[in-house]
Amino acid sequence: MSSNSKAAARAQKAAEMRAAQKRRENRRRILTIAGVVAVMALIVGGSIGISLLNKEEVKAASAGSSKYGVTIGDEDAPHSVVIYEDFLCPYCGQLEAASREDLEELAADGKVFVEYRPFDLLSQSFGEYPIRAASAFALVLEKSGPEVAKKFHDLLYENQPSEEDPDAMSDDKMVDLAVEAGASEADVREGIETVSHRDWVSQATKEATDAGITGTPTILLDGEVFQDGRTVQDLADNLAAELR
Repeated sequence: MSSNSKAAARAQKAAEMRAAQKRRENRRRILTIAGVVAVMALIVGGSIGISLLNKEEVKAASAGSSKYGVTIGDEDAPHSVVIYEDFLCPYCGQLEAASREDLEELAADGKVFVEYRPFDLLSQSFGEYPIRAASAFALVLEKSGPEVAKKFHDLLYENQPSEEDPDAMSDDKMVDLAVEAGASEADVREGIETVSHRDWVSQATKEATDAGITGTPTILLDGEVFQDGRTVQDLADNLAAELR
């Protein structure tokens, strides 16, 4: 075989090897994508299954039926919304930001009676902040009434610390927020610093647990768990649409 023939044979062999390698890489890429899709399907399916299971286990509740929350709107409104929440939960913060304006408007229009029920879900994982915040909320509710407590509730979410640094919300900052909401510093400082309503938080948490609440935020619309939405914004928008 001439040198030119040998060179051509080597070039052809190299081309065949490159083509085979490309086919293997394409196969591997397809299998990888298929594997990811399968895993995502399992995750989504599992999430849906868990959500449906929780939905079946949650006990019906209507706004105004608990001692451990604050309400807005008219109790004779045609719809009732209950929102179980933890002041540290970032999704609760997102829901609050996405839904507050609509819920306040709908409550003012007499279309819905809303109750916010804070409790402690996250302290075992992230420290005392959920207890401190819920205790401060209960203290403000007791000392200054529901209107001020609702404003304080809103301010806690507007200034929500991260799960990575919950202690960024100091006692002094919490007192400032309570005063900004309309509470008297003399009424709330000592109680905030000593977590005076820890028992209230324990009872609120027990009530939520007994009701089958295992995650936050959990929304009950007319006594039934409301889960219509792929994102928190979808959830807020679809809830408002149901109430209009």
